[in-house]
Order: sequence, then C-alpha cells, then structure tokens
Amino acid sequence: MVMRKYLLLFITSAMLCACRQPEVDRFVDFDAFNPLSETTKPAFTPDGSPDTGSVSLSRVFTETARDIISSASSSFLTHVSGTYTGHDIDGTPITLSGKIIYPTKGPIKNLMLISHYAICADYEAPSESFPIEGIFAAKGYALVIADYIGYGVTANRVHPFMHIESTARSVTDFALVAKPYLEQIGRKPESDEVVLFGYSQGAAITMGVLDILQKEYPDTFPVKKVYAGGGPYDLTATCEIAIEKDITKIPCAIPMLIQGMVVGERMGIDLNHFFKPRLLDNYGEWINSKKYTIDQIKELMGPLPLHDFITEECKDKSNPYTKQLFVALDRNSTIHVAPKAPVLIYHSRDDEMIPFESALEFQRACKSDKVEYMFGSFGTHTMAGINFLKVVFFDL
Repeated sequence: MVMRKYLLLFITSAMLCACRQPEVDRFVDFDAFNPLSETTKPAFTPDGSPDTGSVSLSRVFTETARDIISSASSSFLTHVSGTYTGHDIDGTPITLSGKIIYPTKGPIKNLMLISHYAICADYEAPSESFPIEGIFAAKGYALVIADYIGYGVTANRVHPFMHIESTARSVTDFALVAKPYLEQIGRKPESDEVVLFGYSQGAAITMGVLDILQKEYPDTFPVKKVYAGGGPYDLTATCEIAIEKDITKIPCAIPMLIQGMVVGERMGIDLNHFFKPRLLDNYGEWINSKKYTIDQIKELMGPLPLHDFITEECKDKSNPYTKQLFVALDRNSTIHVAPKAPVLIYHSRDDEMIPFESALEFQRACKSDKVEYMFGSFGTHTMAGINFLKVVFFDL
C-alpha cells in the first residue's frame, strides 16, 4: 500500500470537526454472531504451555506457569471463530471477526471481555490463533476476543492502532452478539457480571471498554472486575518519552501510533509530515501488509534511533500537523476514565516497552477509590505480562 494516498490539503481542527460524518445511533440492531469454525482443543500442551502458535511465547510461559495447570477447572476448551456486525471508524456498520473460547464441559462463571495485546501479523489475530489469554477459559470463563479493525476479515484495512473509540467499540460490539449466542447454544454464564482483561495495548483498550460499558450498557454488562496491565494509558506521555529518548524497544510502535491517530481520527494528514522516506517508502510492506510480526518488523527496521524514521516536524509541537496529532493522542488517552467497578492496574518498573510513567499518570489522574495498584520490578514487558497472566489466573 502506498502511504502517499493519505495526501490531502491541510485542514484546520475546526474544519476537521465540521467535516466529520455525523455520529450514528450507537444502539443499532446488530446482526447475530455468525460462527465460521469450531474446534475443541486441550487447554494446555503436555509440557504445560498453551498452544499459542508462538514457540518463543510458549517457551517463556512454560518456564514460569506450569503450576497453574493444577488449578484449572477445565482441561478442554471450545474455540468458535466467526463474524459479527460492529461499528466502523466513522460509526457505520462493518463486518468484523473474533473468537469465543469457553470450557467444553462444566458451568461458565462469567463472560470475560479480552482486549488483546499489540500484534502486526494477521495470522496472530485471535480468530486465527489461540491467544495466550485463552488460558482464562480453563478457569470456567467464556472469553470474547475481538480481532479489531485491520485484522481477521478486515485485514485489508489499516489498523487504527490505539484509537480507543473504534477498538474498544469492536470489543463491546462483539460482547453484544456473543452474549445471546452463548444463551442460544445452552452455555449461558451463571452470572450477568462481566470481567475485563487487557495487557499492553489491550490494557488501554480495556479501560476504554470499561468507559463504554459504564456509560451505555450498565444493566446489560455490569462489570465485576477489571484487570489492566502494562498499558499506555497516557498516549501523550508515551509518545513524548519515546521522542525524548530517541529510541523505543518496539521500533514500529510510534509509527503505528501516529498512523493510528491519523486514520482513526480521520485527520486527512499525509504521513510524510511525520515519517522520513526510509520508513514512508517501506511502511506499506513492513507494517500494513500484516505479513510480519513485531519482532520481524524490528529486524527490518534495524537498531536505529527514532530520529532516523521520524521527521523534525513530528518532534516540533508548534507545528500545526503535530499539534493535531497531540490533540488526538490526548483524546485517545484513558487516564481520565473513572472506574465504578474494582480495577487492578499492574505495571513493571522495569518495562522497557511501555513507560512506567504511563501507569503513574493514570494513578495521578484517577480519583476513584475502586482502583488497586500493583507496581513492582516484575521484569521486562514480556516477562511482566506472563507474570500478570498468572496473577489474574489465580485471582479469578
């Protein structure tokens, strides 16, 4: 995909707001869940790891989490991938995809809405794989895991990375069709309360899901508990820190964040204002082709400082295009969500990918007494994520 297709004349913020399509009725009559495939698999492989499709991830998990098998209440899980009608970026209907995972036998305690972590390859999408969060189904929960726009059946679309409204809405829309589907097949959860979970990108989205459920579906989806770990809740701070340090352990993260804001907010700004030619000319293949994982993209981009990919304009907050970008970053930050349900915010001080400052900004901004903070030296972003899975598994 040639990124220069985004070229448009500069439009002021006021004009952008005026030109946006009007908001549609959020309470549309959704289509039912359309199952496309159903399989039954063991919850864990013989060596104690979930079959995630990622050898490295499974290996890391095996080394730290074999002890959870004995506390699992279900040894086999049913995976159902399918499509549903959700909201597009502009609020209009769109066909999206995702996966429902539930214990093959035994009662289901609650519906658990999973906002998955950042991926880049389409084969990593929940509907195409066994997401590592699937282990929670082994504790008796029915998991609802949306692919997000840009993956699964919408893989030809640009993923609006960290655009909270559209990604959180995809999760909520899936829940709206998953709930009656489980009732229809005789697998209705014992409780109407739902549990929310997300790590990394998924943590910020989870807070967006909580915000939607509290405001629009408090009776349909009363929230039992929220688990959010290692999340970029403050997108402004996350971007500023990366630019200041001139490096990020995920080289594609800041470019994806910038594109996500431009596309998700329908800003109409050419990405050449933010990206240098080496990145701009390869962006379609490296990132938007959905062929490569984050680690593979890291190899393609190489161990270069951020300024080799990002323009001086992008770093200049007095620049009109950059001003719009930071307005969008602030609008999509979730540090101001006011939880009414119990929330666990988890973050490792050693996180080299998502700055610990993001969690601290959430703590400073949050006025709710419903939030518990678990901060400590839990290792790198990946290792902390594995530990977080264990923390949540034993807390459920």
